[in-house]
Amino acid sequence: MKNAIIKATSSDDIAGLQALLDVTELFPSEMLPDMLAPSLEGETEAFWLTCHSGGEAVGLCYTVPEDLADGTWNMLALAVRPDLQGKRLGTALVKAAEQHLKDKGQRILIVDTSGTDDFALTRKFYAENGYDEEARIRDFWADGDDKVIFRKAL
Repeated sequence: MKNAIIKATSSDDIAGLQALLDVTELFPSEMLPDMLAPSLEGETEAFWLTCHSGGEAVGLCYTVPEDLADGTWNMLALAVRPDLQGKRLGTALVKAAEQHLKDKGQRILIVDTSGTDDFALTRKFYAENGYDEEARIRDFWADGDDKVIFRKAL
């Protein structure tokens, strides 16, 4: 999408991102202010990115460093408003996160997702964006719901 702008998340984005979370149900939107606070206050290396389109917050990406690992990061959240999915906004958010990490000399970005049929498009998305399925932990999330770990060298 040509008019999309990706930038570091600010406190001005909270209401729009809460609306995004309400429609995507990624996690409860009331958790967002507390989750964002350490990043907004500069208390953590973890970072949030917001995708804006038409003046609205329409996507988010949240990435954290892995404890006790050298240059390894985990993308914990990625969401795009459902009516805008398939327009490469998720890809733009992932690329922006990867570039941010490359600029800091980081080595690896991992992503965890579900192995259920409901997440088949999510797994396809990561594969299409250069991520390799690195591991699968059977029945991790629940019986019959594997944790699938994707990895990309930066």
